[in-house]
Amino acid sequence: MEPISLPEPGIPAGSSSSLPRKKSHILVGVTGSVAALKLPLLIAELLKIPGLEVKVVTTERARHFYNAQEIPVTLYGDEEEWQLWKGRSDPVLHIELRRWADLMVVAPLDANTLAKVANGICDNLLTCVIRAWDLSKPLLFCPAMNTAMWEHPITARHVEQLKGFGYTEIPCVVKKLVCGDEGQ
Repeated sequence: MEPISLPEPGIPAGSSSSLPRKKSHILVGVTGSVAALKLPLLIAELLKIPGLEVKVVTTERARHFYNAQEIPVTLYGDEEEWQLWKGRSDPVLHIELRRWADLMVVAPLDANTLAKVANGICDNLLTCVIRAWDLSKPLLFCPAMNTAMWEHPITARHVEQLKGFGYTEIPCVVKKLVCGDEGQ
């Protein structure tokens, strides 16, 4: 990700300069965890950051938890991947998104997609973007699943595998879950 440009010496912050400012591009991946219901809030908060352009890649299961009409940015899913490409010279969406983004945040990352990414499975647009991700750019992931799933030994192995790729974990929090349990 390119560093945010600072004002030139002697020019107050917020003043216009003759130098054009490059927008930073963040790609948000959303998966089928109930935490996906917070996607509209996440996007609204990101859009408050000046100079930030946001796009979303969703899994089909994630769509169950939010209203696409509440997402004021471009939203891509599996259908768009296949509609865009018709022949050899056409762009490939997961590669175009990889090139466009300076940073990727997968929030929430459900247990299913965590397992897929940890094992190299790329059977949807989101997992294809992650599999093709430029490892010189940051990728943050926010695991979100029921505590019983979180505490299963395979989950820790999968999280470590992603960290081994150079991805950054945003740790779970303890709270009351939708199912009524309290936990991570």
